[in-house]
Order: sequence, then C-alpha cells, then structure tokens
Amino acid sequence: MGALDYLYYFCTIPTTKTKLKTMQTVEIKVKMDCDGCERIVRNAVSNMKGVKSVDINRKQSKVTVIGNVDPNKVLRRVKRTGKKRAEFWPYVPQHVVSYPHASGVYDKRAPAGYVRNVQTVPTSQETEDKLMSLFSEDNVNACSIM
Repeated sequence: MGALDYLYYFCTIPTTKTKLKTMQTVEIKVKMDCDGCERIVRNAVSNMKGVKSVDINRKQSKVTVIGNVDPNKVLRRVKRTGKKRAEFWPYVPQHVVSYPHASGVYDKRAPAGYVRNVQTVPTSQETEDKLMSLFSEDNVNACSIM
C-alpha cells in the first residue's frame, strides 16, 4: 500500500458500508424441458453479480450456483424467468437420512438415490413411556389392556 492510497483511505469517509457475502453453493430445483429453458435460466443466473459458476443438470432438474451471492436473490432471479415453481433443492442423499422410508421422506419425483430433507427422529422415550404405563409392577394383575 502506497502513501497515496493511505492518504486516500484516511481522507475519504465511506458513505455506505457494503456487506461482503461469503462464497457459497446454492442448489435450486427447476423444471426444464428443453435447451431453451436451460439457456434462459443459465443466462439469468450467470449475469448476476458475484456468480463464479453455474452448473445445470436437466435430468435431475437441478441448478447449482457457486459464488458470492444471496440464495434468495438467486431463487427470485430464476422465478423471474417464468419458472414459478422453482424452489431450493429439497433432497439429500438417501444414506444421510436415518429413516429414508418414513412418511413424508420418500418422494417419487426425487432423483435416484435421493429423498426429501425431513428430520424424522423416532421418539423412543415417548413410546417407551406409553408401553411402561400399560403394566404396573406393583400389582401384576392390574393390566390396562384387559
């Protein structure tokens, strides 16, 4: 840093503070039928400020944007191309989910090897309490099932 740069930064008062965005990956699910749809989405997203790369997988209906961008702005830009049903990528790999076949997790429209990103943790403590309340150890003849 030279002396002139030092004086310039010392004498000028910043009028607006710009918040730097961090480098992140944004994945969006967008239905694309043809090369034209793919090209429109690619051009809309790649012209955004801070975008480093755009990867489109039409078979999975997935758009991956890498760069210093706001995820909500990327989604809004994709929706403005006419793809109103665009949403953030709702799937995770099947081996990550503890119960991939629980209700609400399995999706027929999901790509192969993916399931919906739903947190399904079995409530073993609640189930255990219900089962234990059915029987009484003090009075073995007092069963609530009968």
